Amino acid sequence: MFPPAASTVLPDPARFFAPGLLSAPLPTNSFFQNFVLKNGDMPEYIHPYLIKSAAGGLTVCYPRRSHSASTIVQTFVADLTVSSPSETATAAGAQHHHRVAAFDDLSVTLDVSPSLRAFLVRGCPYVTVSTTAGISVATSAHAFVDAAPCDRTLTKWRLRMTSGQTFLLYADAPIQLSQSGDSQLSSACGFSGVVRVAYLPAAAMEADLDRYSQCFPTAGEAVLNRPFSIEYTWRTQGSGDLLMLAHPLHLQALYDDLSVRVLKDFRYRSIDGDLVGVVGSSWILNPGPISRYLSPTWHAKPGYTDDGVDEIVAALRKDVDCLASCPIMTSSCYLYGKAIARAARLALIAEEVRCPDVIPEVRRFLIAAVTPWLDGSFEGNGFLYEPKWGGLVTRQGLTDPGADSGFGIYNDHHYQLGYFLYAIAVLVRIDPAWGRKYKSEAYSILADFMTLARGSDAMCTRLRNFDLWKLHSWASGLTESGDGRSQERTGEAVNAYYGAKLLGLSYKDNSLITAGTTLTAFEILAARTWWHAPMEDGAMLYPDEFRRGNRVVNVVWANKRGEHPGSCPPERRLGVQVLPLLPITQALFSDVAFVRELVEWSTPALSRQGAGEGWKGFVYALEGIYDKDSALEKAMALSTAHDDGNTLTNLLWWLHSRSPPSNHASEWLTICLFRPQMVDALAKSLEGRAHGARGHAARR
Repeated sequence: MFPPAASTVLPDPARFFAPGLLSAPLPTNSFFQNFVLKNGDMPEYIHPYLIKSAAGGLTVCYPRRSHSASTIVQTFVADLTVSSPSETATAAGAQHHHRVAAFDDLSVTLDVSPSLRAFLVRGCPYVTVSTTAGISVATSAHAFVDAAPCDRTLTKWRLRMTSGQTFLLYADAPIQLSQSGDSQLSSACGFSGVVRVAYLPAAAMEADLDRYSQCFPTAGEAVLNRPFSIEYTWRTQGSGDLLMLAHPLHLQALYDDLSVRVLKDFRYRSIDGDLVGVVGSSWILNPGPISRYLSPTWHAKPGYTDDGVDEIVAALRKDVDCLASCPIMTSSCYLYGKAIARAARLALIAEEVRCPDVIPEVRRFLIAAVTPWLDGSFEGNGFLYEPKWGGLVTRQGLTDPGADSGFGIYNDHHYQLGYFLYAIAVLVRIDPAWGRKYKSEAYSILADFMTLARGSDAMCTRLRNFDLWKLHSWASGLTESGDGRSQERTGEAVNAYYGAKLLGLSYKDNSLITAGTTLTAFEILAARTWWHAPMEDGAMLYPDEFRRGNRVVNVVWANKRGEHPGSCPPERRLGVQVLPLLPITQALFSDVAFVRELVEWSTPALSRQGAGEGWKGFVYALEGIYDKDSALEKAMALSTAHDDGNTLTNLLWWLHSRSPPSNHASEWLTICLFRPQMVDALAKSLEGRAHGARGHAARR
């Protein structure tokens, strides 16, 4: 529904994608994005390995991890490089041109060279390649201490290195490797077949790696067709059962049935927490009891207290009056979106406090503010459709990669469009006639980051920001980084899918309600797993030194956690995980003990010179969860400088709608942080089911 336009700042995807893929929209925030940007030679984290494709070979690293008080980092070291012997010599010094041959939700197939294809499937303990011209295995960072076949079949080799590491190499046919020097192994060029390489973290794991070495995944799909459920299905080749690895959030949500078996002692180290072996080619993931915390739709539950009505109404009338006298003065897509969503909140709060006479003024403001972005009449900016990658860009972002927070290079799309969707959903609710007129435009904005379709029938790539394996979003766009994709603002990510759900409610679109609810639930659980860092963390995902200075992680990257605290004070680090303040925020911060930790951690910084009033408001909002009276007193003492997506009305609504903390209210939170004993319990349960102890599958 938006005019097509050619961007002058976007890279050409034709260099790295196979020609057959170019007719369909292409991913712009994917786990393999580094492979298709600039020279394509930056590593990507394909759990449990860092993978780099360069100079005709595929380099595999089982990453080392280091940490300080401010950061946790995975380091790339070239442990093994797999290539074809006949191409190694010609590739040296030549420009590298690998191609993405195929991709899906859980994997990417990379043609590393004309004779070497890699099946890079996330969570696979083996790196699998097929070759038609032999195989070469080299190490540039170490040397081989021993490289020998494990038996007479010559289908399994043990590679021990000076680093103390041991890798196992499996082949689907006999392979003879000859050693050249202390760092190079090569097969005869006539070898053609499949080779799998796996790091051996512990000797006891070798038997399982042997047992499952013959079945390898080539692709993987995630299906969202039921509320609160994502189903993984992998396509495989070879014989036997499929062995994959589950990260901590997978283990929390893994549906307990007969089709999977957890290997509790089969573990790989990861910056995301231990990756645990799971046998089975199909998984069902369900976030469990969090569903009842997503039952709030438009309003808070249980709602405001009567003693706060007069205070809320007084602020509401004042903020609504300001709509007419304080028009939106920015052309920034992000800031504009926050402004219209802020106004939309006033209409919903008016419904809650039974003050309907102000809603027509909010409706008039929203129609005047939102419509120009949909019909193309907004001066200075607007949405356009960019066909090369397939998605929305802004007029400002068409020629300036830094404009609109990088919107033109697909940065922060779910953040920015989430605010637009929230405002549109409310406007459709209070003015159905307007909603019918602009439904196509509303769904075009939605489609940019919420498309579920695949292939050339879709106008935008599938789930542009949401990572169906990590189960949260990335925000980085088409920007190359050795640290991989990143996301900072979990509150805005939650708002994006919550806004999509509300749009579904406005248009009575059950499929959109289902998708929006499911993605909201997993985004919340992911935030609690990787962004929230309580000191009493049974999972021990992060070292004590890091957690002491970081109750919330400023930025989660694929290969890194956190930034330098000096450049981001505690109240800001907390605030960007909270904003915008909505009914759904109560599901994100329902752990009262952790909320108290957050407030106590960030409060000392509020007394320093330069502490922003807007950020203070979010600290007080969380304090209100367990001490409403104290938070109200502090909130009323704030100046008018609230965050540009917040108002005094909204802050008072939040504080007055907090109910006293209850042990029952957060019982389900015990599942929201991974604990090793949960894996043990899950494994025992599944083993019992495999022996027919319980019969039918049931949810854990």
